Amino acid sequence: MDKRTFIKNSAVLSGAVLLSNQIQAIELITAEKQSEPFSLPILSISYDALEPHFDKLTMEIHHLKHHQAYINNLNKAVDGTKMEKLTIEEILTNVSKYPVAVRNNGGGHYNHSFFWNLLSDNAGGAPLGKLAAAIARKFTTFDNFKEEFSKAALGRFGSGWAWLVLNETKELQIYSSPNQDNPLMDISEVKGTPFLALDVWEHAYYLKYQNKRADYISAFWKVVNWRVVEKKFELIVK
Repeated sequence: MDKRTFIKNSAVLSGAVLLSNQIQAIELITAEKQSEPFSLPILSISYDALEPHFDKLTMEIHHLKHHQAYINNLNKAVDGTKMEKLTIEEILTNVSKYPVAVRNNGGGHYNHSFFWNLLSDNAGGAPLGKLAAAIARKFTTFDNFKEEFSKAALGRFGSGWAWLVLNETKELQIYSSPNQDNPLMDISEVKGTPFLALDVWEHAYYLKYQNKRADYISAFWKVVNWRVVEKKFELIVK
């Protein structure tokens, strides 16, 4: 075995071990919570997979600490209510009927679960197919779309999210929501089905980027798995 092959194989093995350890850590958390309606999703990548764009420590804290806290609080909020038997989507589409703790923590759980699924170490580039055509029709070019989406993410005062949705009139729309709100909620200013999202809470980027949110947004375009986004879009427009 030559040196290059040895290094490559070692890196693959190291990544597999990291992912295995990550899964074990989450399984320890969820094993005691099997009776609860909502649980922490296991990531499909290791915490260091998005380096140098998203750092390992931020990913680990973001997932195991922040997301888990939303789940813990959501489970407390729905305990003993009819919401225990509802999906998170069913809850959010009628969230105005429920306490603010459900809105905040239910949104936190849904938004983060959605976000993790968009990220990949084999990512970046641009979308293809139906999504690429829809973006071209709405924004003329992909670069124009990126600029508009980045402006929405950068312009969100305080904490929140940037979204690309198919709105109620079946048009693409960029939207920025406060806190853990999202376009599924019946209280949302813009309602629709999301298929791209970016978390712009400081906990998502501060360890690496400090106050430089624009740099974090630029890094996001290097870790977006457009194949996943395309599939989400195609399911919506079927």
